[in-house]
Amino acid sequence: MSAGRTVLRGGALSLRTPTRALVAGLIVALAVLALAVWLIGFGDFPMSPPDVVEVLLGEGTPAQRFIVTELRLPRVAVALLVGVALGLAGAVFQSVTRNPLGSPDVVGFGFGSATGALVAIVLVNAGAVGTSIGAAAGGLLAGLAVWLLAWRRGSSGQRIVLVGIGIAAALNSVNNYLLTRAEFFDATRATVWLTGSLNGRDAAHVWPLLAAVLALAPVVLLGGRALRALELGDDAARALGIHADRTRLVQLAAAVLLTAAATAAAGPIAFVALTAPQLARRVTAAPGPNLLPAALVGAGLVLAADGAAQHAFGGTQLPVGVLTGLLGGVYLVWLLYQQRRAGRI
Repeated sequence: MSAGRTVLRGGALSLRTPTRALVAGLIVALAVLALAVWLIGFGDFPMSPPDVVEVLLGEGTPAQRFIVTELRLPRVAVALLVGVALGLAGAVFQSVTRNPLGSPDVVGFGFGSATGALVAIVLVNAGAVGTSIGAAAGGLLAGLAVWLLAWRRGSSGQRIVLVGIGIAAALNSVNNYLLTRAEFFDATRATVWLTGSLNGRDAAHVWPLLAAVLALAPVVLLGGRALRALELGDDAARALGIHADRTRLVQLAAAVLLTAAATAAAGPIAFVALTAPQLARRVTAAPGPNLLPAALVGAGLVLAADGAAQHAFGGTQLPVGVLTGLLGGVYLVWLLYQQRRAGRI
């Protein structure tokens, strides 16, 4: 440890990180873990945190094991994984576009997933699995369309944002049209899905999302140095030996896949991808994309919002997307105000 930095070594690998960022990341990770344990134990059948830990370690009564492993743990696991996926995706988008407003919510990928899900619900009358497949396919197609339309002898963050905003507006119109075509039952089901909800999530939702995060998170994390170089501009990145267009393509592809997987599992949970990287930068006070802190903050945001949506309104349970949309909208207004004061918009 020297000059405010800590060197972590593991075999032939080493990582030099600001001490404050390391400490802040550990505190956030512990807070998220404590919140997860508390939420698993909270409900009509309350359990203390030590009891929850015992059940997770394979102990406890049969009733406790059923409640934890079958009813509560899958929902908490989906919330954590969705937050990690959206936090990483948002950090990538904001780093690649060099814009704090760059996120899947703004540049159209969430709308693409919504269009795919609506096509599956309204036109195909698909069930939960078909809706998830449609959402993933719609997000991937929207990402491909943004990339192809933004390509002009190379890519640039500004073009990606502008093209994404245009595609988002077009897809929003398509979504509204599909809702007018839907039968009452399908329109109700689609509206609930479009809000973003963790109700009824079970192990079938956990495993595909976990596989996607385990496969894609290392791709994003290993590209952290290249993303930090991209924030300095393409010329500076090339001077540091970074292939700007290739890095942008790989990282955006991973971010789009993470967004599509999260949306397929829980619907379009708004503003987490926009907010988590910004909060992570403020917590760590470190430059660069702050990928791992953004993932942890994203997990904490989704978990806290879902806990509040379940228990903060008496007997009424709200979809988690209602709270993230409300809080994220307030944060977006504040962020725009800060950008205007700084003369950036």
